[in-house]
Amino acid sequence: MEIFPQVLISGASGLVGHALHQHFEANAISCATLTRHIAQPGSTKYFWDPYHFQFREGLRRLSGIRAAIHLSGENLTAGRWTAAKKRQLRESRVRTTESMVELLSRLNHRPEVLLCASAVGFYGDRGDEILTEDSSSGDGFLSQVCREWEAAADAAGNLGIRVVHLRLGVVLASEGGALAKMLPMFRMGLGGNLGSGRQWMSWIALPTLIEIVDFCMNQHQIQGPVNVVANPVTNAEFTLALARHLRRLALVHAPAFALRIAFGEMADAALLSSTRAIPAKLLQAGFVFQLPTLQDAFQQILPT
Repeated sequence: MEIFPQVLISGASGLVGHALHQHFEANAISCATLTRHIAQPGSTKYFWDPYHFQFREGLRRLSGIRAAIHLSGENLTAGRWTAAKKRQLRESRVRTTESMVELLSRLNHRPEVLLCASAVGFYGDRGDEILTEDSSSGDGFLSQVCREWEAAADAAGNLGIRVVHLRLGVVLASEGGALAKMLPMFRMGLGGNLGSGRQWMSWIALPTLIEIVDFCMNQHQIQGPVNVVANPVTNAEFTLALARHLRRLALVHAPAFALRIAFGEMADAALLSSTRAIPAKLLQAGFVFQLPTLQDAFQQILPT
């Protein structure tokens, strides 16, 4: 008997996509994934080229999906933001989202919801301002990309599909992402503040992120932007909490000027920027955070 997938995921090889795929499969929710590699016949992986919209086969089998989850996007912090790198970062988000919407438009039976990754970078560098989903967009490259990214996903609304913009904070997981890069230095006692340490960090533990995606997929009243964050902290508070959890000192300060020399524009946009986003829409919808504090998160994802 042929089994038709219930959920379609792009970016399934990344940190979040892989964890989501595992979550759905563990709960007997069949998944299909999009890949740029040639897939084997009968596989639940489907070849696509999102930059030129090539999709080889499987439209019939995808016509029964309940939800599409679009997570594609190049790593923002991998290298300096040259003009070529910025084009790549934009196209990996905006162009691939346009292709996802085009794919969904070709299905005989379209999914109820498209959950598309975005980022709290939408808000830009806002100091101590508390930011909800109703807050305006910021300035700068990253905010512009997020606006275009979300606009591309909004086109699915014209197809009768509910659209949710997952404005992700810094995803905390031991197996990848920003935290995994920090751990070796912190474990050697060489961690420390970035710049002044006063900038706000909007973070989310990977297990909670999975719960939020599941929640948004099944709560039909949720649409539009959703801040996928827990309680924001300053960089100094984050540094102290991580060092204490690992029972290490964190005295090696990284001055802002040194970060700018090393990383250029990316330093200000991704490392020194202050974004104090709160999960207003999730709380209003009744979502309960099982890991509301950094201490809770570290205890689960970094057992000592």
